[in-house]
Amino acid sequence: MDVGQPAALILAAGAGRRYGRPKALLEFGGRLLVERAVDTARAAGCRPVQVVLGAQAPVVRARADLAAAVPVDNPDWASGMGSSLRAGLAALRATEAVAVVVLLVDMPGVTAAAVRRLAAFAAPDALAVAGYGAGRGHPVLLGRTHWTEVAASAVGDTGARGYLRRRAAELRVVPCDDVAVGGDLDTEADRVSFPPGVVRGTS
Repeated sequence: MDVGQPAALILAAGAGRRYGRPKALLEFGGRLLVERAVDTARAAGCRPVQVVLGAQAPVVRARADLAAAVPVDNPDWASGMGSSLRAGLAALRATEAVAVVVLLVDMPGVTAAAVRRLAAFAAPDALAVAGYGAGRGHPVLLGRTHWTEVAASAVGDTGARGYLRRRAAELRVVPCDDVAVGGDLDTEADRVSFPPGVVRGTS
């Protein structure tokens, strides 16, 4: 099995309508969420780190420090997360990455330790997802041989969910609830109530 270093793909193109602004521009623990996500992916050893931008992309580029990442524009961001996943996977085809770890920008509780657990299984045929108790969530590891079919099935806001469901027999669930928090930030109340330890860092 060809095991190698995975890339990271951060989906940060949404408008954050319930929040009133793109979540990429939301501050959490003194950093923008998009910057935290990039730091997390890089601390986990992922290279390259690509960030898919859409809503207010020029503002995100101007305000966020993305020097350690490769921005990817998604002009179809309003159609849902699936279009961002497709755009990111298309851009990654120009790299030599054997797999990619997919992260969502609005999940600051995902740590580098969680990403490393998924990245340890990086291979062209890999399929893995983080486990949180009885549930599943991000990050998600997609081996390169799956990218074409994942992209074809990514429509609306479903992302890779349908594809992973169809490949359940091949899907590895990697427990991460001891090193990460799997919740996302949909509202200001979510941000305020997020576990205090998560605010301190990304490790």
